[in-house]
Amino acid sequence: MNPDVLAWALARPAGDRWRGLADAFAGGTTRVTFDGRTVEYRSLDEIARALSAGHAAENATARRPGTTLASFSRGSA
Repeated sequence: MNPDVLAWALARPAGDRWRGLADAFAGGTTRVTFDGRTVEYRSLDEIARALSAGHAAENATARRPGTTLASFSRGSA
């Protein structure tokens, strides 16, 4: 588990689905309850993958795409 992802999720407000996943992961349990629903994950690795996917989706706009400038010129003849 990437520590940055876990820190991001733990900083979320209580009751948030990502915070619930982070609390479960940190507590070593695979049962997560949020929005009145309970989900049983198969493993802590599955929770870690869900957190990583959530972090990537929520922070996709924060990343800037790479840009390349291509320049062409013909030699003066």
